[in-house]
Amino acid sequence: MTEDFSRAVAVVRSVRLQPDRDGPPKGGHYILGRLIVCVAVAAVAMTGAALGGHQAQTAAPRKQVLAWADVRNGYQHDSISHAVATIERLGRESGAYDTFIRTDSQLITKHPITFPAGTGIAAGEQFNVRNLNDFDAIFFFGVREIDLSPEQRADLLSFVKDDGKGFVAAHSAATAFFSWPEFGEMLGGRFDEHPWGITDGTVVVDDPTFPAMRHLPRTKVFHDELYQIKEFSREKIRVLAHLDASRLDLTRPLVHRTDGDFPAAWAKTYGRGRVFYSILGHGADDWDNPALQQMYLQAIRWALRLVDGDATPHAR
Repeated sequence: MTEDFSRAVAVVRSVRLQPDRDGPPKGGHYILGRLIVCVAVAAVAMTGAALGGHQAQTAAPRKQVLAWADVRNGYQHDSISHAVATIERLGRESGAYDTFIRTDSQLITKHPITFPAGTGIAAGEQFNVRNLNDFDAIFFFGVREIDLSPEQRADLLSFVKDDGKGFVAAHSAATAFFSWPEFGEMLGGRFDEHPWGITDGTVVVDDPTFPAMRHLPRTKVFHDELYQIKEFSREKIRVLAHLDASRLDLTRPLVHRTDGDFPAAWAKTYGRGRVFYSILGHGADDWDNPALQQMYLQAIRWALRLVDGDATPHAR
């Protein structure tokens, strides 16, 4: 834009307003000439700004997020379809990312995905297929034991740990891959029942400066299926929010924790990558809650490195 404006100014300086044949410039003629020149300058400057804006938009493509919701071997929450649709909408509306939704695990690989010749839509056409190398983060809403080959498992861990990509997980994600210790290490914790079922739970924000927490008040009540988490350590994760244990019935048979520490959301690093998890999001209507939407949107933006936030572990 600066260069275009400079050229426009040069044009103005080169203009010579000619006097009337009968004498010096008349006021009306002179003002009209100056007005025409000013309009020309404005037009050139606006055109340059428009072109510059277009160039800026095309220079930075959106991030790519894989919404992965493989539930073939476990309980499919009714919310999953609406959840991944909401994640897709939030990305487009915010301009932060584009989402590819998959309910299988074919793309969980860094290796080429090939098909037999002649299986495209039209003769000679090849499949438009992606793999983990095409994505910047994963939004995971899977459940239980998902069929992944040893190679796929290694590629998933490497996607986060070595490539520095993001992994944002919701609710039942903590029930996935109990047979795979490395996944639990990457995620930061495991599902350990939901002793209180679906009820009102008071969420207390531990870190109001973290992007996914900034919009929340110090305490907020969520009506959700409240998970109890095991195999986590505050020395390895940064708990961003927790359930207020004073408002929970700790005499329920499935309550296993004796320290009253019930994380509701956390962030951590795994190698070079960023990981976020929250217990919230059981019901489809939960994903219409602006507070929950904003939490996951900002978590994805953090995982994509579009915004910074401290994931350093801290004591209770």
